[in-house]
Amino acid sequence: MRLSQFFLSTSKEAPAEAELVSHKLMLRAGMIRRLGSGLYSWMPLGLRVLRKVETIVREEMNKSGAVELFMPAVQPAELWQESGRWAVFGPQMLKIKDRHERDFCFGPTHEEVITDIARKEIRSYRQLPVNFYQIQTKFRDEIRPRFGVMRAREFLMKDAYSFHSSFEDLQREYREMYDTYTRIFTRLGLKFRAVAADTGAIGGSGSHEFHVLADSGEDALAYCPDSDYAANVELAEALPPTASRPAPGATLEKVYTPGQHSIEEVSVFLKIEPSRMVKTLIVEGNDGPVALLLRGDHQLNEIKAAKLEQLPDEVRFAADTVVRDISGAAPGSVGPVGLNIPVLADRALMNLADFVCGANDTGHHYTGVNFGRDLPEPVFVDIRNVVAGDPSPDGKGSLELCRGIEVGHVFQLRTKYSEALSATFLDENGKSQVMEMGCYGIGVSRVVAAAIEQNHDDRGIIWPESMAPFAVVITPIGYHKSEAARQAADKLYQELGAAGVEVLLDDRDERPGVMFADAELIGIPHRVTIGERGLKEGMVEYLPRHESSARNVPLSEISKLLLDILKAA
Repeated sequence: MRLSQFFLSTSKEAPAEAELVSHKLMLRAGMIRRLGSGLYSWMPLGLRVLRKVETIVREEMNKSGAVELFMPAVQPAELWQESGRWAVFGPQMLKIKDRHERDFCFGPTHEEVITDIARKEIRSYRQLPVNFYQIQTKFRDEIRPRFGVMRAREFLMKDAYSFHSSFEDLQREYREMYDTYTRIFTRLGLKFRAVAADTGAIGGSGSHEFHVLADSGEDALAYCPDSDYAANVELAEALPPTASRPAPGATLEKVYTPGQHSIEEVSVFLKIEPSRMVKTLIVEGNDGPVALLLRGDHQLNEIKAAKLEQLPDEVRFAADTVVRDISGAAPGSVGPVGLNIPVLADRALMNLADFVCGANDTGHHYTGVNFGRDLPEPVFVDIRNVVAGDPSPDGKGSLELCRGIEVGHVFQLRTKYSEALSATFLDENGKSQVMEMGCYGIGVSRVVAAAIEQNHDDRGIIWPESMAPFAVVITPIGYHKSEAARQAADKLYQELGAAGVEVLLDDRDERPGVMFADAELIGIPHRVTIGERGLKEGMVEYLPRHESSARNVPLSEISKLLLDILKAA
């Protein structure tokens, strides 16, 4: 492609509202343009990258045996009402009406639609298993769209849905999809990690997330460097301490802590470590308020807490007025001693003695508190986020933490949707059975942004070879003034093109600095600079994007060098 025939619109600065590196660079490189909140047009350069990702996803899905189809983006309310999700999916669902006042939504996902297809088309076990997939636009009305295409309202997604005659066969396909995703992200040239995850609103019995590792990632991941264990922090189990609890060594004492409310403030005031403190959180339970106890230096894991039988599916903190009615104190002075409500304590407190907690008297705390002596032994549960250094749940080392950007998710849905929508088949004995289901998604447009977050420098994007919009850029110096430079550039351009290389020839009448800056910004992996001075010695300059200094290569050898490098990549 000659740049004079392409559309490239780069800029030196990004809008002030762009926060993440990927958002800034995609705008500066002219890959995307904002239409409205969370809505972006993919410009020609960005679309080339998007299609590269899409092609790899499609090739690997086809290789796995999945079958591509395409479903409507607009879905009738009746299907969602039948599954029970119309009222509970939440405000992320964009609901619309047609001219007949019938309810529809712009699909945020397609479990209902694909299950409707399956129940109408599949009659016998002989038609199973089958895995349908599509690559299609989704819409989720994010409360706060941000970070460009990383968290846009409209996005491109690959979603697949498998149907099975048995749970064992679902498990087989789940492993196949896990392996397929591993191949996809490996081919994309990304550093990634698959982690056990919560099933969330999609539901099901088990799931794994695939994360591109990046410091800017929204998700915290826990992994063991000495084993294969990895999980999202929201799911990673915090094991109970192995050491037994020491005997009480201090007496219970009420101390005055004026104006000290937070764990940090009280620990500094009393000159103790936050790990010697217990914080008390009052939440709404199924049968009234419940107290949750955590060590002062630990954080509540709301996903874990919501799975406790005593609590609803979503953790809701009690209002300040309720806290005062229960404890007689303002938040910040609340503690478990004397509370007349159910108390659930995190496992980390099992071996804690002589701790500090609120005294249920505003501006006061207890020191020297001990379970079994000063208050009843609570029910111990796992309700905290793991931290670096915690023992790995598989018993093979200690956990470390990193950040990740979720780009894929696989679920074992089981019969959540097939039961609700009556998707059944006749087994070998002619008996009606409910289909087992799996669900497998990849955020295709999000992958592009995640790749940039992982691969960039202060000059711009550094694309993995498989995602780059072009493999090679030729930057001739004085293309419109030097006949020698123009002929050499045109010849190399034709040779590479004939060999199937996607090459961009910068034939604009621009200064070298502008051409170099644009080439680095848009991240083309290989740059060849051709100028009269070098040609006099039969040389051109070759600069890989990930390196900082160019090297001279004989003009007669540059084509073969590039082809060999690209073939190896």
